[in-house]
Amino acid sequence: MPTPSLFTAVPPRGRERLLARSRQVSFPAGTRLFDEGDRAQRLWVITSGSLTLRARVPGRLLTTVGTLGPGDLTGWSALIPPHVREFGAYTVGWLNAREFDAADLHDLCDADPPLACAIHRYLATTVAHRLRTTRQRLIEVYGPYGHDSARQAG
Repeated sequence: MPTPSLFTAVPPRGRERLLARSRQVSFPAGTRLFDEGDRAQRLWVITSGSLTLRARVPGRLLTTVGTLGPGDLTGWSALIPPHVREFGAYTVGWLNAREFDAADLHDLCDADPPLACAIHRYLATTVAHRLRTTRQRLIEVYGPYGHDSARQAG
């Protein structure tokens, strides 16, 4: 089940404070927002359009492990040490998003513990959902006949 948007996961007062700390940005099709291994300093909530998340797989080309669209958060590595990107992100078409500076968001969380709790709860749910979907995608792409070979052997 997909996660809700960050803006619906926080209380209304927190939503207002989040929006005040963000800015609207747009990126044309084919834009690389970030690469796997980059230092993470910004994050985005997609308002329209979509992007693909890609991972380097040794001996293969970049592999798409997910697609994100409106309401989805990308760049969450900016909030979690060591603040290094786990995937690359590339726009599919025009992408519009609310952009946050990670240091500014950390300051906001320090000043508002209930908002910080809501953001981190949302973040944990998002990361868990992405882990499940990425695992499934990798099994579909690299598992024999789309299944986990360990389960087939048993």
